[in-house]
Amino acid sequence: MEKECLFEKDYFKKLSNLAVENNTIPNELYSEHDAKVGLRNKDGSGVLIGLTEISDVRAYRVNENGERVPQHGQLFYRGIEIKDLVKGYQKEKRHGFEEVCYLLLFGQLPNKDELNEFKMLLADNRELPEGFIEDMILKAPSKDVMNKLGRNILTAYSYDSNPDDTSVENVLRQCIQLIAQVPSMIAYAYHAKEHFYKNNSLYIHRPLKELSSAENLLHMVRADNGYSELEAELLDLNLILHAEHGGGNNSTFTTHVVTSSDTDTYSAISAAVGSLKGPKHGGANKKVMKMIDDIKANVKDWSNEKAVEDYLVKIIRKEAFDKTGLIYGMGHAVYTLSDPRAVLMKDKAHELAEEKNMQLEFGLYNTIEKLAPQVFAEVKKDTKMITPNVDFYSGFVYKMLNIPVALYTPIFAMARMPGWAAHRIEELVSGGRIIRPAYKNVIPQTEYVALEKR
Repeated sequence: MEKECLFEKDYFKKLSNLAVENNTIPNELYSEHDAKVGLRNKDGSGVLIGLTEISDVRAYRVNENGERVPQHGQLFYRGIEIKDLVKGYQKEKRHGFEEVCYLLLFGQLPNKDELNEFKMLLADNRELPEGFIEDMILKAPSKDVMNKLGRNILTAYSYDSNPDDTSVENVLRQCIQLIAQVPSMIAYAYHAKEHFYKNNSLYIHRPLKELSSAENLLHMVRADNGYSELEAELLDLNLILHAEHGGGNNSTFTTHVVTSSDTDTYSAISAAVGSLKGPKHGGANKKVMKMIDDIKANVKDWSNEKAVEDYLVKIIRKEAFDKTGLIYGMGHAVYTLSDPRAVLMKDKAHELAEEKNMQLEFGLYNTIEKLAPQVFAEVKKDTKMITPNVDFYSGFVYKMLNIPVALYTPIFAMARMPGWAAHRIEELVSGGRIIRPAYKNVIPQTEYVALEKR
């Protein structure tokens, strides 16, 4: 009891202040030592620390004078532009996430037989190990599904008869099993959370072999197992657009860093999940939804562009919403004129908005997308181009799919599994050295002082 009381007293606040005081480094020292904070160069680009063949993000071209010229964003998976991938499988009226998994893992598109075999492999591995649901999910539920997902993946180590073998063949086996099982892990973790913390009914729906990854998730999450064809198509598209985004994003870089130590697959992937859980990374779409709800509550007529514009001005001036001055979902660290993922998602989201009779709300998103850049420029006096990123529309898509907010980031993790797996394998095959960047010590040497003289 005494230990608990200490945390309630001013004593702990004093310790916190001391910790902050002795961990604050003056900003000027970073410039003085040319420290690449956030592994970013002065122009905002990422510090080049490795090479990859898995994906490429393009946001500008370099002209004959060596100047960077902004262009509409492009995303390539193994050299194939994402819009071509999406158009390809949509034209054939089928789901594409499994095909994208194969492409990212093995570096080439599968033929019909290879794709069918791979789908069967995933289907055969969707069930969790015997006892896993009862012992690891239902007996130890978590208030946060991402936290539980990380623990579930670490626990899978204990069910693996050969967990520490880092040969490509064994790592592929482990990664494919995780790609197959993560949908079940997050669905059951969510229902356990709802049951134990909110006293809601507990649903445990087994995955079905004949369903795609997107269909299985909807089947397992929804109480009635039901979904429309368009709903499954849109979730499948969402999974594809989130499957991979270069080696430099925080969670994928985490995968490279942890893999470079030669640790096991479960430790590396759970570390990536921990990274994605952060609101600056995977939780961004939840921020967008909260902002949109705030705008809807404070702007009576969503079709009134002037009213929307006036409220956006208040948000940027830190007078409204969370007072940060940010319009969430607008702008990207890499993309300039457009985010190709947002463009593709918007088109399909429009279809679902028609089906769900949510055209008015979709119109509000369009209005914000139209007005935010000019409002930002006028208020901030900044010529930086901002455009909707994938998080701007993904939250709205989840809402139309009636997916709980608690599953937004876990579904992102489900989608990113093949990307993390591909980068883990690439690091094992082509890396070879433990990743160890430098931190310069900037505190002077200090003499030890005896206890009685302090």
